[in-house]
Amino acid sequence: MDEVVLKIENLEKSFGELHVLKGIDLEIRKGEVVCIIGASGSGKSTLLRCINLLEEADSGSIWFEGQDLMDLHVNLNALRQKIGMVFQSFNLFNNKNVLDNCTLAPVTVKKVPRAKAEETAIRHLKTVGLEDFIYADSTRLSGGQKQRVAIARALCMEPEIMLFDEPTSALDPEIVGEVLDVMKELAAEGMTMVVVTHEMAFAREVSDRVVFMDQGVILEQGSPQEIFGNPKNARTREFLTRYLEDKQE
Repeated sequence: MDEVVLKIENLEKSFGELHVLKGIDLEIRKGEVVCIIGASGSGKSTLLRCINLLEEADSGSIWFEGQDLMDLHVNLNALRQKIGMVFQSFNLFNNKNVLDNCTLAPVTVKKVPRAKAEETAIRHLKTVGLEDFIYADSTRLSGGQKQRVAIARALCMEPEIMLFDEPTSALDPEIVGEVLDVMKELAAEGMTMVVVTHEMAFAREVSDRVVFMDQGVILEQGSPQEIFGNPKNARTREFLTRYLEDKQE
C-alpha cells in the first residue's frame, strides 16, 4: 500500500456564495479502502465528483497516476477511463438490457471488440451474482440488482480506482446487504476504493482508513479502530455518538 494512486492538494470548491470544499488534502494508496463519513452537506459527494471531474474544482490539484487532472494539457478522457464511478441513483440506460449497459462504454470509448467486451461483462456480472439477468430488461430489476449492474458496468472499464457515492442510500433496507457484500468482495480482491457512505458498520468493518468531513474540511482521519473507538475531535465524537444512539434505538 505504499504506492499513492490519488493525491489531492488544497482543493477548493464553491457554488456561488456557498464554500463547499475548503482546502482538502488527501492521499489514497493502491489497494486501500477509504470510507468518507460525515453529516449531509459536509462536502463528501462534492469531493468525489471533483475527483472524477463531474464537478470542476476552483483551485488545488488532483494527482492521479502522477498527472494533475486540473492541468489543462492532460488527456482527461484517457485518465477518467481508469476511474470507476458508482452513483446512488444507479444511472443505468433504461432502453438497454443489462449486458448492453455493461458493454456500451468499453465498445464506444475504449474501442474494445464487442465479443471481448461481452465476455468481460458476463464475467463481472457473474462476480456480482447476476448471471441469471445478463439479458434482462434494466427497468425490471430491483434497486439492489440495478446497483450491482452499475458496479459491474464500472468494473468493465477495468479501472484503477473505484469511487462510490452513497451506493446504498437509494435502496430499501432489506437489499442494502447484497450491494455491500459485492463491495466487500471487491475490497478483499484488492480494489482501490473511495466510498462516501452512511453505512457505519461497513466503514468500520471494511475500510483501511476512515475520513470524517465536516463543513467542507477533513476534521479527522485514521483507522476504523481509531475513529470509531477513540475519536479525537469533538465533532467526530458528536457525529458518531448520534449514529451509535440511532443504532441502539
